Amino acid sequence: MVKGQNFNRPDPGSKIKVQPIKSLKDIETVKKLLKDNSLHFALFTLGINTNLRASDLLAIKVSQVRGLKPMGEIDLIEQKTNKSRKINLNKKCVDAINELLASRPYREDDYLFIGQRGRLTVPYLNNLVKKWCAEINLKGNYGSHTLRKTFGHVQHVIYGVPLPELMVCYNHATQKQTLDYLCIQPDEIRKVYANEI
Repeated sequence: MVKGQNFNRPDPGSKIKVQPIKSLKDIETVKKLLKDNSLHFALFTLGINTNLRASDLLAIKVSQVRGLKPMGEIDLIEQKTNKSRKINLNKKCVDAINELLASRPYREDDYLFIGQRGRLTVPYLNNLVKKWCAEINLKGNYGSHTLRKTFGHVQHVIYGVPLPELMVCYNHATQKQTLDYLCIQPDEIRKVYANEI
């Protein structure tokens, strides 16, 4: 291998599909891994409890979340679409945010997710998610988008949220697009073929 060459890097123009974390047991294992790091715990908790893209998650400011009650609403502008969006944060999100806010001094105009070198970046979050999944021995391809996909997968497969509602959450045009996105279409189709007539 030549210095600087990476055989794991995808070909230019190819698409990389990351997977959701599909098991509640695995999700709980990651939470236990992160429990002593309020920054990482809050990142993971907000990521899997909302369907925010990593760039939007990392753009949340302290002023948007300080004093928020469970199911309180925050407004943000999606970086990819430049559209205004409102999301509600459940109790687990609010508790993780409050723990993070109590862990260090924050100003109102600070980004919520800051490290020693300033605001966290999407590549940094991508590496964190890969590391967390590797540490609990999850096999597959994981990255920052895993958090967003985990939200939808758990909502549909475990909580039974219908696809039309998830389509609205993700702003998808078709149910097939949502199924493909959540990496559940093969399982859904396999179940159809298992039905004996």
